[in-house]
Amino acid sequence: MIKNKSFIKKIKKNIFLSVKNALIEDLGKELDVNSDITSSLLMHNHNTVANVFTQDEGVLCGTKWFEEVFQQIEKNIKIHWYVSDGDKIKKNQLICNIHGPAQTILIGERVALNFLQTLSGVSTKVKSYVKLLEKTNVKLRDTRKTVPGLRYALKYAVLCGGACNHRMGLFDSILIKDNHIKYSRSIKDLVNTAKLNFPHLPIEVEVENLEELQEALDAKTDIIMLDNFSYQNIKKAVKINRNKAILEASGNITKQNLVQIASTGIDYIAVGKLTKNIKSLDFTMHLD
Repeated sequence: MIKNKSFIKKIKKNIFLSVKNALIEDLGKELDVNSDITSSLLMHNHNTVANVFTQDEGVLCGTKWFEEVFQQIEKNIKIHWYVSDGDKIKKNQLICNIHGPAQTILIGERVALNFLQTLSGVSTKVKSYVKLLEKTNVKLRDTRKTVPGLRYALKYAVLCGGACNHRMGLFDSILIKDNHIKYSRSIKDLVNTAKLNFPHLPIEVEVENLEELQEALDAKTDIIMLDNFSYQNIKKAVKINRNKAILEASGNITKQNLVQIASTGIDYIAVGKLTKNIKSLDFTMHLD
């Protein structure tokens, strides 16, 4: 699904760190299984099978985070998946089997399900937006409005839902926003400085009106974000632009106006609520 080797490498490193921090948060200290005082009441090394089911329809995401939880607790745990990230799942569907010590499975249960439900919730929402845009040429993108510490995970979920990632952080592309512009002489000055200092990075400028749009075009900006533009002004912006720059619409975009905005001829639509307003999918685990 994901062909970017650099992104895959960063994801793998991030999975380890995210899971480790989540387990420490739950156990109260450095991955000490004895910290689970309830599971310590059980017989040690008693092997069992746990079955994970979904309680909702949606799009699965988070299997690698789920696996990493149990691997950090017990290397010998085996997981058999019946579905993969990006697959559609139905209510009451069997998602996977977990084979290993009951104590270990119970220690990792909540953290593992938390990752699965959160990321699946994001990929499911993204898919619902992407489906609305199927008959258009517009691409849906996320933003940096993510849960702290879960940036890579949530952006991976966006990809599983069929949309695209905007910049990962403050380091991989330039986005000149309103406050940058207010603190500088002009859009042109900022764009020229960006081209001089970072010649190999794409440069995007956020504009709030048609006058700023023209400034950004005159500065030969690569991408222009139309921030909170009305439908009529987006149409005007597309006409003014004449394919000189890539245009992206952002701000106050809902499922109700998504297709209308896409009809203007815009290139991208960015929606912050994809990774900000998360409604988790419900999963449950049962031990045999």
